[in-house]
Amino acid sequence: MAEPLPKISIVTPSYNQGRFLEEAMLSVLTQDYPDLEYVVVDGGSTDGSVDLIRRHEERLAYWVSKPDAGQYDALDKGFSKTTGEVMAWLNSDDKYTPWAFQIVGEIFASLPEVEWLTTLYPLTWDERGRATRCTYQSGYSRQGFFRGENLPGAGWFAKGFIQQESTFWRRSLWDRAGGYVATSLKLASDFELWARFYQQAELYGVGTPLAGFRVHRDQKTALHFDEYIQEAKQVLLNSGDGRPYSKVESFLRAKVLPYIPRRWATRLGLLYPHKICTHRIHQEGWKVSTSR
Repeated sequence: MAEPLPKISIVTPSYNQGRFLEEAMLSVLTQDYPDLEYVVVDGGSTDGSVDLIRRHEERLAYWVSKPDAGQYDALDKGFSKTTGEVMAWLNSDDKYTPWAFQIVGEIFASLPEVEWLTTLYPLTWDERGRATRCTYQSGYSRQGFFRGENLPGAGWFAKGFIQQESTFWRRSLWDRAGGYVATSLKLASDFELWARFYQQAELYGVGTPLAGFRVHRDQKTALHFDEYIQEAKQVLLNSGDGRPYSKVESFLRAKVLPYIPRRWATRLGLLYPHKICTHRIHQEGWKVSTSR
């Protein structure tokens, strides 16, 4: 008998993002997921966003529109209004894939060892909301994270970001990690949250696109990418576990690793095992495999 699907709580922070907000909201509300709790925290927008929110307010667990101290303050306020077993946030210019919640709910319901989860295939949307890029991540590991593998552009060997909009976690992990999004940072509080999560549990990957990051001319992370990298780099360096790859290690990994069989590289400690959630084709349900 299948386990009951957990309640999923999603928070969307927004401020004057009316041209994208409804598309983001509909990517949550049209999931056809049986136990959804959706919260929208608007920072007092003046561009018609409030009218868009009111259009869907009957399907929201909570919403508010008033000035706040920024995106991360809005997130903390929003999460304080949620009760779901599984949590995530979606920025107002991004959106989920139509099947995301069903996949996430099934994995968390059937695999109790999974405490947080993200995609191996992060998407990028263009300004019109079209999927224009789908990259591949081989997997994620605690060792790799604290060596800098999930912070590209910081001057060391890295494979790719953990895509925030595709990442979901259990409330129990959130509570153990402090139960907050850091408001002391301007841009990289997602990376800081991942560092705290990794001190508690391994991140699992799934080979299904779950969401996408929208690239547009006013996108905050794109406009302030270098500042994001500097903030996240400082988070890593300040972590007691952070030990980024040296220039020599980075060079060798970039130039030599592609020519070494994965099994050998793992045995030599050059690659770290990854936890992957896979769907069994000839039998309903999910299982965990370890990629080496």
